[in-house]
Amino acid sequence: MSRQRTFTLVTATVVVLAAGGAALAARAGDDESAAAPRASASAAPPVRVVQPGKPGESARVGDSDSVRAPDGSTYNSIDVAFVQMMIAHHTQAIQMAALAPERAGDTDLRAMAARISAAQGPEITWLKNWLSTRKLPETDPAHDHRTMAGMQTDADLAALTAARGPAFDRKFVTMMTAHHKGAIQMAGDVLGGGSDQPLYEMANEMAVEQGSEIRRLEQLKV
Repeated sequence: MSRQRTFTLVTATVVVLAAGGAALAARAGDDESAAAPRASASAAPPVRVVQPGKPGESARVGDSDSVRAPDGSTYNSIDVAFVQMMIAHHTQAIQMAALAPERAGDTDLRAMAARISAAQGPEITWLKNWLSTRKLPETDPAHDHRTMAGMQTDADLAALTAARGPAFDRKFVTMMTAHHKGAIQMAGDVLGGGSDQPLYEMANEMAVEQGSEIRRLEQLKV
């Protein structure tokens, strides 16, 4: 699917890239599409990649800004950083959602938490496969996941774990809304500066879905 078709299938939501990162300018509805310019994103340092040689040839080391995937597609360091960080980001969202069945007082919130887990689990699998096919690690020691947009602190997670009923519901809505906004901001970075087409489409769809979930969270009566 071309990028143009991605934008024309549904109504576009604008993700504006600000200096130092991307910020959400309009909240996506249930059937809206997140569109972002492909012009500017802060350049991440190249990621070192070992490229296996042909039979009888030695492997060589390059960087991800000049590497092609096995399917011939190109990708760059912005793509790689996004995938590695989004795995950790999604993992925390699932961790939070897993607390809801035994702690949430609102039935709609429990259903939403289940939906978040159902959506983000397969996305983690897709992201890990994206790295695996390019012989890239799932994590980069240079990334401090605690500083990612929307990531919740250990203290916040402990407070959420200890809460029950309406107190849990209110904390969950606040924390997951911030978490989703952070993911949309990160998606804006790869939409603006990445070069891998399947990842571009995945990030676009993810931004749409998480924007819709923010709306639903805000509509919950907790």
